[in-house]
Amino acid sequence: MKNQHTNHLLELLIGTLFISTSGVLGKFIDLPTPVIIWCRSALGGLFLYLFCRYRKFDIKIKSKKDFSTILLSAVLLGTHWITYFYALKMSNVALGMLSLFTFPVITALLEPLFIKTKLNIIHVFLGIIVLIGIYILAPKFDFESSQVKGILLGLFSALCYALRNLTLKRHISQYSGTALMMHQILILSVLLIPFMLTMDISNITTQYPYVILLALITTAIGHSMFIHSLKYFSVSTASIINSLQPVLGIIMAYFFLKEIPTWNTFFGGSLILVTVVIESIRSKKA
Repeated sequence: MKNQHTNHLLELLIGTLFISTSGVLGKFIDLPTPVIIWCRSALGGLFLYLFCRYRKFDIKIKSKKDFSTILLSAVLLGTHWITYFYALKMSNVALGMLSLFTFPVITALLEPLFIKTKLNIIHVFLGIIVLIGIYILAPKFDFESSQVKGILLGLFSALCYALRNLTLKRHISQYSGTALMMHQILILSVLLIPFMLTMDISNITTQYPYVILLALITTAIGHSMFIHSLKYFSVSTASIINSLQPVLGIIMAYFFLKEIPTWNTFFGGSLILVTVVIESIRSKKA
């Protein structure tokens, strides 16, 4: 049993590491952001489809209502990915990933609108701490600054991600997580086709190795490993371990992109990550 637990924990950690590569790859790939997301979605969807067929998962959508929910979640996921990658390109990996990781607290604040629960005062308190952390992150809160624009896009991306998760949680319970991810990104790849027809993709052949890494390692394998780990860990435990993502992303950016985080990034980022850990531990006890 102990060996099994260690193996499951290792799977969760490797999945988190793979997902963390999104920051460095999103910043590094030299293509228009919607084109990157189309490649990520189309190739990732293909990989997940082959995996679902291999594992004999039921991938049929059971009703029109479920399809509407999956379509909405695909639009929210696409908006989340596109704004996140713009945030990475406008600021840096550290600011982009840390501003995105406000999503657990945003989720906690929005959840009463989706299910019949009262707003918890502790969530408001944690939300204030997150805002202080974001204020510290920004070098100067000048709306003309590309770093501030990057942080604001990161926050909007976090909002879209929270709404996507809440939408799926409310309506969908009888589907495999891997199949759901496959449907969302295949729908997204269809929705983004107009960008492929209108944007400059002349250097796509030089970027294919990195795009394939993003689709296979980050999206298909990373997200599948993370979703699979939820069979053995609570969502809260997985969330705490998943909060390593910005830390891993900053380390990767240091080695691969030579991005050196400032003291503001350390202090503001620490406040944001502390709120993520507190909310994860709290929800585990609830």
